[in-house]
Amino acid sequence: MSFENMNLIEPILAALKSEGYTTPTPIQEKAIPIILDNRDLIGCAQTGTGKTAAFAIPILQKLYIEKGGLKGPRSIKALVLTPTRELAVQIGESFSAYGRHTGLRHTVVYGGVSQNPQTSAIRAGVDILIATPGRLLDLMNQGYINFRDLKFFVLDEADNMLDMGFIVDVRKIINKMPAKRQTMLFSATMPSEIARLADTILSNPVKAAVTPVSSPVMVIDQSVFFVEKRNKQSLLLHLLKDKAIESALVFTRTKHGADKVARDLINAGVRTDVIHGNKSQAARQRALNNFKAKQTRVLVATDIAARGIDIDELSHVINYELPNVPETYVHRIGRTGRAGLSGVALSFCDYEEKSYLRAINRLIPKSIPVIEDHPFVMDASQESSHAATSPAGHPTSYASAHASGRYTPGRRSSGHSTGSRRYS
Repeated sequence: MSFENMNLIEPILAALKSEGYTTPTPIQEKAIPIILDNRDLIGCAQTGTGKTAAFAIPILQKLYIEKGGLKGPRSIKALVLTPTRELAVQIGESFSAYGRHTGLRHTVVYGGVSQNPQTSAIRAGVDILIATPGRLLDLMNQGYINFRDLKFFVLDEADNMLDMGFIVDVRKIINKMPAKRQTMLFSATMPSEIARLADTILSNPVKAAVTPVSSPVMVIDQSVFFVEKRNKQSLLLHLLKDKAIESALVFTRTKHGADKVARDLINAGVRTDVIHGNKSQAARQRALNNFKAKQTRVLVATDIAARGIDIDELSHVINYELPNVPETYVHRIGRTGRAGLSGVALSFCDYEEKSYLRAINRLIPKSIPVIEDHPFVMDASQESSHAATSPAGHPTSYASAHASGRYTPGRRSSGHSTGSRRYS
């Protein structure tokens, strides 16, 4: 299957060709025909599977075809609701890329910045609005936005909307929409509350699922290092000596922790930036742009700030601290291994995080191999009371991993073999 065989119009095909896209991903292949056929859709797909294009392409095509018969000023005909500023910006970039030859206008609205440029764009007239819930409700209450001409509604990252406490706001927004519309809901997981929401906002939807709910992208090579909390920073610096780690997105659970990790890396001479909820939108976007441009090698982030980060060819995700919600692990590692590319996810686990690791291993289809042959292994005198083994009871050493073909030879440090193909 190619985009040429999907009944797409020439302006869309030309834009896709400019982007270098010829073959749709599985979610695109399933979702685009359903949306073009005017059906409501539930899309179940993990991050990195190309779901933005799965709804952007058919919406742009349908609006372009209708545009010739429409008169009067532009009004909002499509709304994409997404949980974070970063994801909203990136969806806007996708609409710009795929819609460059259509003449359709879009704008992005989100909090943390002045609303004046956003309201000016809305007054000038837009066809497509990409928004986060808080700023959108604010502008609706001020009278800047109405949905009387709305034809298409996309609820993106629905499960993350739930995690971030936005579902009440989402329902308020939906109540202001016309009942007659085409609705698309995308979610990596389908918790019961999202399933109930889908039942109330979609009409006879078609389901398009491309991976099992809650399973990580299987091309990602995952490993875990058992390490005492006080040695995590040393282990991180040790791993970063491998130049094969071209770029690393490092996750912490707290803003304070992110700042400390970034500060220590900078002091060690590693080009690093940090994003979290206390950073201004301008600072967050600047840090993300620098990371994408490879001006920084490491980006340290908290989970909420990192939602929606889409970075081509990100080589590594490093869980400096394991998340206490197992589904968050799936979301984190999905930042690498995107669009079918390979990727590596490394996790650090201290004594207090072992319960988090057990929950993660129950969620995903395969147990995460343990790398026990490294310079900062947990104190052996305490391991008897903190059984640091993989769920299968067979920790993996560098040597055994190399023998199995998972590792390739590399340099030696501190008497341990540490080199690998991107620690994969």
